[in-house]
Amino acid sequence: MRAVCFDEFSARPVLRDVPEPVPSPRGVVVRVEATGLCRSDVHGWLGHDDGITLPHVPGHELVGTIAAVGEDVRRFSVGERVTTPFVCACGHCPECMSGNGQVCRNQTQPGFTHWGSFADLVALHDADTNLIAVPESLDAGAAALLGCRFATSYRGLVHQARLAAGDTLLVVGCGGVGLSAVMIGVALGARVIGVDVDGDALARAARFGAADTVQSAGLSRAAVLDAVRDAAPSGIDVSVDALGREETAAIGILSLRPRGRHVQIGLFPADPVIPMGAVIGKELAVLGSHGMPAHDYPGLLDLVAAGRLRPQDLIERRIALDAVPDALVAMAGDTSAGGVTVVDLGV
Repeated sequence: MRAVCFDEFSARPVLRDVPEPVPSPRGVVVRVEATGLCRSDVHGWLGHDDGITLPHVPGHELVGTIAAVGEDVRRFSVGERVTTPFVCACGHCPECMSGNGQVCRNQTQPGFTHWGSFADLVALHDADTNLIAVPESLDAGAAALLGCRFATSYRGLVHQARLAAGDTLLVVGCGGVGLSAVMIGVALGARVIGVDVDGDALARAARFGAADTVQSAGLSRAAVLDAVRDAAPSGIDVSVDALGREETAAIGILSLRPRGRHVQIGLFPADPVIPMGAVIGKELAVLGSHGMPAHDYPGLLDLVAAGRLRPQDLIERRIALDAVPDALVAMAGDTSAGGVTVVDLGV
């Protein structure tokens, strides 16, 4: 089969023929229909993830059709169209038994712990625990994006922060994850405010329903917070840092009204200093969000089926598999919040 591989971190990936995967006893092999290009794939390629073994095939957001099943798989069969969370749970550890497979202690991650979806075929483990049936009517790109950015944002807003209709949501960082949060917040009936340094990113946020935006380039923290207060005089109920910087997390936390909830989705390059005085004095909740287990997908899929959430609207570019090496290298050198790219293997 064809796969995008790299043999050294930061060395340009290449498209080449490699052996086809075989399913593990509890796993499946999926023929990839579409897969998202995510900044996490770039971090893996640059060597920021110590779980990657070389040579490696990246890619972790996917949709496709089951091509082969392991002997112990009971719930799925060849020919079914499926997606999966980027965190694949084992199904039997204490975290999984409590319903929290997104923090499974034995988790596997396609594109990180093993070869991923920038290929014609990808192996997925513990299929009965992790696969999610996808209707044929759902756009392939939309389905692929449900595996990472939309699932992470949905769980952070709905299951962690308990965002409700009428709440005011602040999204700091309007890249792919942040815009997913904007779209989900709007779909749930929240009033959404977006913050970003990039005007194009904020224009996208407004297009997806943000009621107000704050362009933070060149502004002090105090000036950004003043602008947020002007946009939401009653305060922020829920904030999301979708970027992962000390400053963006602080803006999210300090914008909250008393008893507000902050969701941290963006990953930090180093442990940040958090304004704990505000957390204590205002009794704020600071919550992490790391993916979503497969059994929690029905609520997200219901929003999509009802037409209230359209992940495909976030896609600005669809490329073929042979264009992935150039796209991965280009993303590493581009820090702007550009539109989402999906790799379409169905062409």
